[in-house]
Amino acid sequence: MSTSGSTASGSGPGPAPGSGATGRGGPGIDRGAVLLVTLGVGLALLASRWLMAQVPRWLPPQASTAAPLVDDLFALEAGIGCFLLLGCTAVIAWTLLFDRADKYDRDDGEPIEGNLKLEIIWTVIPLVVVLLIAAQAIRVNGQLANLGGKVRVAGAAEALQLVGVDGVEGVPGVLAAGGSPEADAVGSAPAPPNALFPNALFPAAAATAAATDPGVAPVTELGPVVVIARQWSWEFVYPDGVRSAELHLPVNRPVRFRLVSLDVLHGLSIPAFRLRQDVVPGSVIDYRLTPSREGRYRLRDSLFSGAYFASNQTDVVVESPEAFEQWRQAARRSPLVPSPNAAAELWSQRQERGNRGWATVPPGPPPLVNVPLDLNAAHEG
Repeated sequence: MSTSGSTASGSGPGPAPGSGATGRGGPGIDRGAVLLVTLGVGLALLASRWLMAQVPRWLPPQASTAAPLVDDLFALEAGIGCFLLLGCTAVIAWTLLFDRADKYDRDDGEPIEGNLKLEIIWTVIPLVVVLLIAAQAIRVNGQLANLGGKVRVAGAAEALQLVGVDGVEGVPGVLAAGGSPEADAVGSAPAPPNALFPNALFPAAAATAAATDPGVAPVTELGPVVVIARQWSWEFVYPDGVRSAELHLPVNRPVRFRLVSLDVLHGLSIPAFRLRQDVVPGSVIDYRLTPSREGRYRLRDSLFSGAYFASNQTDVVVESPEAFEQWRQAARRSPLVPSPNAAAELWSQRQERGNRGWATVPPGPPPLVNVPLDLNAAHEG
């Protein structure tokens, strides 16, 4: 009697070995599961680290001082995304392989709710990830410091007068003081930089860029170089009056730009520099960068600006200071000529076919420049 009573009261034999119980009536820690999860997390971290190292191979060459900073930020985002993807995929795969319902099981799952710990975990983890990326992005943006001031203007003519550029095709009434159509047909005469570019309107403008090494003399900043975006071509006007359809820059020298749009919203995008800036109509925008690698790279319009915007491309030539000075001197001696323009050629072909199809905006006249675009030059990035 006493034996059966003790059995009925629940004081029977303890749990079987390996059942996962602690002997106190609660579940224990499954060491095998912990080891498996730890192994999976380690492999996901290794894969994410490997993916981060591959990021520079996917992108164009790093041709500016901004490129390494932007690439590191992108690598961080790619690594976090890889880790989360592998983690979610592993949970889904484990569920499909080991926690599947029976073939003919049509019952609903248990209505589990109110798991406060789980809700906190899946709220905190995304919050930490987003804050980490945001903090890194803010730090990188502070180091880049590309964008300067912005001045609002009434239109393209006022913008060009503000930056001191005259004789732009398709924009009448922008001749500078003392200018004449006859002079524009020959070339642009140099003008004092202070007269052309009133830096008081752009407090971010600086005459020199401080060197990172205190023992090295500061590097004189080039510019301002006026960047004119239109439907559909680019034009660059240097402080000495040189006009070019290609952007030529000396390596390792800071450059300051004034960005002007003659019509609609454009996007100045140089993938090898890892930089992109909206060129907003009705504004003159101050912008700066420092090229760090010699070569010929591509500049594109990154914003949809009409039917032919894909042809709104040109080259950025980064060269040694000596080569840049030789190019500048040769450009000053060259007369103004229309630059080859793919959009104008496409428009002419459309007119020859009877101007049929959807309505399109006629492209602006090709810019008159001292250095036209070389359509046969090979570029990288």
